[in-house]
Amino acid sequence: MPLPPRTTDRPAGARLTFPTGFLWGAATAAYQIEGAVREDGRTPSIWDTFSHTPGRVHAGDTGDQATDHYHRYREDVALMGDLGLQAYRFSISWSRVQPTGRGPAVERGLDFYRRLTDQLLEAGIQPVATLYHWDLPQELEDRGGWPERDTAERFGEYAALAAEALRDRVAVWTTLNEPWCSAFLGYGSGVHAPGRTDPRAALRAAHHLNLGHGRAVAALRSTLPAGSQVAVSLNLHQVRALTQAPADLDAARRIDAVGNRIFTGPILQGGYPADLRTDTEHLVDWDALVHPGDEQAIGAPLDLLGINYYTPTLVSAPPADAVAPTPAKAAEHDAHGASEHSPWPGSESVLFHQPPGDRTAMGWSIDSSGLFDLVTGVARANPGLGLLITENGAAFEDVLTADGEVHDPERIAYLHTHLAAVHQAIAAGADVRGYFLWSLLDNFEWAYGYAKRFGAVYVDYPTQRRIPKASAHWYAATARANTIEPVPNPS
Repeated sequence: MPLPPRTTDRPAGARLTFPTGFLWGAATAAYQIEGAVREDGRTPSIWDTFSHTPGRVHAGDTGDQATDHYHRYREDVALMGDLGLQAYRFSISWSRVQPTGRGPAVERGLDFYRRLTDQLLEAGIQPVATLYHWDLPQELEDRGGWPERDTAERFGEYAALAAEALRDRVAVWTTLNEPWCSAFLGYGSGVHAPGRTDPRAALRAAHHLNLGHGRAVAALRSTLPAGSQVAVSLNLHQVRALTQAPADLDAARRIDAVGNRIFTGPILQGGYPADLRTDTEHLVDWDALVHPGDEQAIGAPLDLLGINYYTPTLVSAPPADAVAPTPAKAAEHDAHGASEHSPWPGSESVLFHQPPGDRTAMGWSIDSSGLFDLVTGVARANPGLGLLITENGAAFEDVLTADGEVHDPERIAYLHTHLAAVHQAIAAGADVRGYFLWSLLDNFEWAYGYAKRFGAVYVDYPTQRRIPKASAHWYAATARANTIEPVPNPS
């Protein structure tokens, strides 16, 4: 069923009580968990190609088997039920549904998602489908990929196929997950598939991802029954300037433009911001790239906005007397990984800094205030738009102990403080309707392979045994109670 607006419930007693109807869920992505990459008509995606290219992924890992969710989905849904999840956000593999990226759907591919959603509904778990989580069919990349306008048109057609197949099962749909990563890590820094390093292509990809989103929204609206809800999930950067000096503030403005407003501008505010165009006009001709009607199509009204958050972004300008930094230096402390090529076209000179304090196994700063600031800022800028936290979580060095358990107090502390920040944002007026933990399972963590574990459930990869971590049990108890204890003030 669609997500209702939150009520005006207030905290009860000393505990932090979430609004009635607040949705507790977990999220995954197709290539990270499904495996079965050659079954039932599926053809390679850009991540199949990338992961099989030597030197691209840690230890040569691939998603060929991943967590074998394609064959173990019943076990995984039962596990979700045991953990008290109310919703499950999954992505659909485009190359499983439409192997060449064009033409009719492959029913065997759609049948997997029919079986999965039937199993979820039978267990009382709401399916939330994401159409695109980075796994572009390789055949479309061979034709130019997201830098080409045709890919956006093909995405709209794919959206219609998926919606027609699942319209009676799925009421909440997300078009894209983290298009910033698809555009700027895939085509700019090259640390994600398809591994290209062309700042012009990255900017073109960003526009065509936006246009693909608009085409998908139109397809979903024309296919889904009344009452269905449509969203997009953005990994918005909570950008902070190192100092209040004008140069540092301008550095933050630049990163906000190419990290956030390149998507929120046309999707939510009516068009691309002028300062973004100015910052990047030496790379792309925006007047030629953006066709008449594009921004109107991209800005089709949404029912919900998904926000993905892990860590804040701290930036500065280079010293006035310094030699301009290389792209490698500019990207060195970016939370998404280092590369000799920058994922920030037009702002390659901006310096990224590691904030003080605790970090996750990814090296990312742990700072729940960034989530509060991000959510309340988005809420103020978009009154009346329902919000979902569609990804939040952390990787730590999880170890299966002799007692057969995984004790992860760091993850529990991370979730506790970030959920408290969500509660604080709701109390401040943000219409946050649900929270999806990233991730349900340990899985293929993109260029990190299987070296990083984000899951609430530990996966022993050689045996595929699933073992809920201590954080899974904590999250289950929290979801069932719809409350958390207040986070203690530091002494």
